[in-house]
Amino acid sequence: MLVGARPGEIVVTGSTTVNLHSLVATFYQPAGTRTRILADRLNFPSDIYALESQVRLRGLDPARHLILVGSRDGRTIDEVDLIRSMNDDIALVVLPSVLYRSGQLLDVERLARAARARDIPIGIDCSHSAGVVPHRLHDWEVDFAFWCNYKYLNGGPGAIGSLFVHERHHGLRPGLTGWWGFQKERQFDLALDFESAANAGAWQIGTPSILGMAGLRGSLDLFHEAGIARIREKSLALTAYLIDLVDSRLSASPYSFRIGTPRDAERRGGHLAIEHPDAIRIAKALRARGVVPDFRPPDVIRLAPIAFYTSYVELWDTVEILREIVDHGEQLRFAATRDLIS
Repeated sequence: MLVGARPGEIVVTGSTTVNLHSLVATFYQPAGTRTRILADRLNFPSDIYALESQVRLRGLDPARHLILVGSRDGRTIDEVDLIRSMNDDIALVVLPSVLYRSGQLLDVERLARAARARDIPIGIDCSHSAGVVPHRLHDWEVDFAFWCNYKYLNGGPGAIGSLFVHERHHGLRPGLTGWWGFQKERQFDLALDFESAANAGAWQIGTPSILGMAGLRGSLDLFHEAGIARIREKSLALTAYLIDLVDSRLSASPYSFRIGTPRDAERRGGHLAIEHPDAIRIAKALRARGVVPDFRPPDVIRLAPIAFYTSYVELWDTVEILREIVDHGEQLRFAATRDLIS
């Protein structure tokens, strides 16, 4: 329902970066002239760290074998640039569905089609889209995907992650194996010879947190009731209203806020990047007022109205609080340094 997978293609397990390691260890098979991983410079750094380490584990140099496609404007990535970089030396493509800083929604269907045409496996990080943007991972023939469940899926801080493996790959031996990925009917036989589960469950490694899964199960019941199409409709309405408020009430001097997220509804995920030169201190002032944003360097305040429970009135109030913060110089009481968590 949420990401367009068939039964057996999704498993709840691990954490986002651990799942990425497991999947890349399986699908990154450098051979001959195809030795490079293609990613992008605006991706969440943890993904890049994992890709670098996987390249090193193959005895290769990330400086040569990890290709990071750049941005034309510092905010967004053009799919044309990504597709042009899918050359004969690319062994794997790993990209986000939504850029974590700007909120740009990439055209996953187009990217997956281009990768398939070149016989390159492609993986998608859906951490900033799962639960707020509908996907059709199976129909788009994405090879694998992974995401956290603590953002829009409301699994709670540190919630267990999820991964998707297209059914055409079921039967592959995972690159990282553990007893929880064993063939389920024989798992407790405790055989020494590993036998992969017949579906995405093969990519489980260790025993999952039952308490963590219970919280997610309760959240998913609500998603099933609401439906991802209605959630997306409400999310787009909320972000459109917030864009209008920023334009009309925060863009002129002395406020000087600007929108760093694509305005086209088809090009944005579920959060907005509100840019300001003093974003780091304004984000702290917001938290002191009871509004919880994210700060993302160098100048982004991320606001993510959640379709389930954020009201239009709360968006209006947030914009009014931002006006008051600037009017009274409240941000000047805070240091222009990043806190441990921001």
